[in-house]
Amino acid sequence: MPRIAANSIELHYDSFGAASAPAILLIMGLGAQLTRWNSELCDLLVERGFRVLRFDNRDCGRSTLCDGLPLPDIGAALRGGLLSALPYTLETMAADSVGLLDALRIDQAHLVGASMGASIAQTIAARYPQRTLSLTSIMSTSGNPLLPPPTAAAAMSLFAPLPASRDRASIVADAITRHLAVASPDYPTPLADLQQMFGEEFDHGFYPQGVARQLAALLASGDLRPLLRTITCPSVVVHGRNDPLIQLACGEDVAKNIPDSQMRVIEGMGHDFPVALSGAFADAICAAAERSRR
Repeated sequence: MPRIAANSIELHYDSFGAASAPAILLIMGLGAQLTRWNSELCDLLVERGFRVLRFDNRDCGRSTLCDGLPLPDIGAALRGGLLSALPYTLETMAADSVGLLDALRIDQAHLVGASMGASIAQTIAARYPQRTLSLTSIMSTSGNPLLPPPTAAAAMSLFAPLPASRDRASIVADAITRHLAVASPDYPTPLADLQQMFGEEFDHGFYPQGVARQLAALLASGDLRPLLRTITCPSVVVHGRNDPLIQLACGEDVAKNIPDSQMRVIEGMGHDFPVALSGAFADAICAAAERSRR
């Protein structure tokens, strides 16, 4: 997997399918590496005639790590204080994605985002409509402050401190515990697969400072409803009925605020990407793409 210069940083990316095929850009969520977009989903989309791009966001995996930028005080922000240091914003991360398209000489793409990545994709669709063919927003929120919060267990999975020992085994075990708190109840991922996935992520780049900076960008984005109302591309919103971290009402509010969007609720889905749901995700992405062709 190569790295390429984009928006004054370097992004580590992967490409599937023919370079001449319509492009789908997959944008992952908070602290999650490109491999969270499993190869089964990428292969399905290639079979349906697309070129698929996945990449590590800045401050994650093998993309540029922003070591010289300050670390925000997330705890203070969660207690109602102001973020004293904001290294970059979701707008910056949206510009990273567009910079990747520029570097690969892709004029337009179908955008697919998950969780924080969906907020980034929404920002691109609103700010760069000329670059956007369609939008598939998966398990995200509108930022409406009246929406229900995460469950206590889900919030703990996100905000609990890391283990004192930062060795591979401890971090992998901690990641699995956090994952199980938000995982899809009807589509469990085998423990061996989780161990392999989180072990490979640790090997590729364990970097909690980047998670803190990305989280600050997300928290600072605030209420995105005014932005969502300006989106004009064909859009599909996908959400799990059993998502404890970003609850179903949050996804429904995204669909309510994006004009003419379609809502798809997946029974038994939480806040993860089970391989068993690859077909459902591919169907939603292709539905948005088909609407753009029409």
